[in-house]
Amino acid sequence: MSHARVIGMTALAMLAFAGNSLLCRVALKDTGIDAASFTTIRLVSGAVMLWLLVCTRRGTYSGSGSWLSALMLFAYAAGFSFAYLSLPAAAGALILFGAVQATMITHGIVRGERFRGRQLLGLVLAFGGLVGLMLPGLSAPPLYGSLLMLAAGGAWGIYSLRGKGAGDPLRVTAGNFIRAIPFAIVLSAFSFKAISVDGAGFWYALASGAITSGVGYAIWYTALPALKATNAATVQLSVPVIAALGGIVFLGESLTMRLAITSVAIIGGIALVVMSKAE
Repeated sequence: MSHARVIGMTALAMLAFAGNSLLCRVALKDTGIDAASFTTIRLVSGAVMLWLLVCTRRGTYSGSGSWLSALMLFAYAAGFSFAYLSLPAAAGALILFGAVQATMITHGIVRGERFRGRQLLGLVLAFGGLVGLMLPGLSAPPLYGSLLMLAAGGAWGIYSLRGKGAGDPLRVTAGNFIRAIPFAIVLSAFSFKAISVDGAGFWYALASGAITSGVGYAIWYTALPALKATNAATVQLSVPVIAALGGIVFLGESLTMRLAITSVAIIGGIALVVMSKAE
């Protein structure tokens, strides 16, 4: 694969991941769809798209996913949707990203990984940024939504850790999406009285599942083997930035001083941790 193609596919994948935040936020803010229905449609359409992509590939691949990973995927998707009932796209993406990385870094520490120098500084910066973002104040994001997004990020972090070495990433992801559907159906059943789906909301949820999730993951897993581990981790730092810019341009959200400062602290802190590992 050429260098230019790798760059192009990586950029598309990052746009897709940031697009999930924008699609979810605009659907729950400007259409009549409820969070449970958005979650269910997203997971079903993502499962169908991933299954079709797996079926079109040639060759033999291992891995089929697991029920525990599917539960983590569902917990992420549901927490993500309900959090965006109140969170702006930028703050939601930043909290999600910070929680994912915090979960994976904590896992490394528990397993005996030691952090020194710039890595410790990065940990302090990132943690301080998350705390600063969520402290009470006029420009603080809603606490309930923030906690839901933290939980969603933690679930996605666990999901990502479980996915390492589980087999072909695309096949495993397809299997987990399919297994997550029953959990989503149960959620919709419990939310039956609040179910509301209009045309615009349905199409936003479908796009989130089939395109920015299904196709986005397929593009990412195609480009991933050509990226160094550190480069792959570092490039994901762009996702909350893209989501923030998209929220400002397409959703009319404002960039507060608190969000700007805490974004630099969180993203910069995580960058210090990730990049220092390569040295």
